[in-house]
Amino acid sequence: MNNTRQDELMMQVRGFMESRIVLTATELNLFTLLSDAPMNAEAVCKATGGDLRAMTILLDALAAMGWLKKTDGAYRAEEDAAALLADGREECVRPIILHYANMWKRWSRLTDIATGAPSEEPTVATRTPEQFRAFIEGMHVLATKRAPAVAAQIGLSGVRSLLDVGGASGTYTIEFLRASPNLRTTLFDLPNVVEMARERLEAEGMLDRVTLVGGDYLRDRIPGEHDLAFLSAIIHQNSPEENVALYRKCFEAMVSGGRIIIRDHLMSADRTSPRFGAIFAVNMLCGTNGGNSYTFDEIAAGLAEAGFVEPRIVVQDTVMDGLVEARKP
Repeated sequence: MNNTRQDELMMQVRGFMESRIVLTATELNLFTLLSDAPMNAEAVCKATGGDLRAMTILLDALAAMGWLKKTDGAYRAEEDAAALLADGREECVRPIILHYANMWKRWSRLTDIATGAPSEEPTVATRTPEQFRAFIEGMHVLATKRAPAVAAQIGLSGVRSLLDVGGASGTYTIEFLRASPNLRTTLFDLPNVVEMARERLEAEGMLDRVTLVGGDYLRDRIPGEHDLAFLSAIIHQNSPEENVALYRKCFEAMVSGGRIIIRDHLMSADRTSPRFGAIFAVNMLCGTNGGNSYTFDEIAAGLAEAGFVEPRIVVQDTVMDGLVEARKP
């Protein structure tokens, strides 16, 4: 047997162990707790309501993994861990890790789903307010560094009115407004998400350039006459039929000659690359009733059915950074 291949297999199989340790530490907010001063296990238990035996084992594992430093029985977050996982730090990715923690139970049902059990699709009704905010804040963390490149890649010259469908807390809208001083945008998302966007846009001093519209893009009309419609990380949540319906709503909300831009996974024709897109499709299997990672041909066919023409790939996908463009005649 090829020992290298066996080692690779066992590393993948055991990967859930270290993942779960970090997820639990993040849920307990241990890195924020231990970012300023060292604490022993007893003090950590007092602060978190934890069990001493369990907490000691967990803290020792985190130290062994390099996320904590243990000195004379006291633990402190390593600086790179605190930078990434302590609340209030500029580079903090804790919100998206909390979102991954929420995904844990759904992924644990993969064998059942693969043999015919229904997915347990999370909805606004089933998510707690904390889970929902973690999801939206997590999307902001991922989008913040990506948005400037996307603004440059899609080209905003001549665009006066932009529609940001499923715009979440406004990360892309804010970047587009920064890049184009004369631009106005409409951000369309669920009513409770729109309120999160209002907070961020007000803090950025951009609220007067944005129309906030609360609604469900699968049920409600999308208003406006826009030069450009932007759908970022939206279509993978939907079935092909739902995406056609969404494209039609965008089509109706656009002026002739306007462009639609889709940012999402772009799978190869045989669906085996990019690797992250294939794995993300499993995430959609676990968490939606019809979502998937789509090929360019599938996206192009849906856009054509909705009335768009001249679909093309603007940026090829690596890690959900593919861009597809089409035009309203």
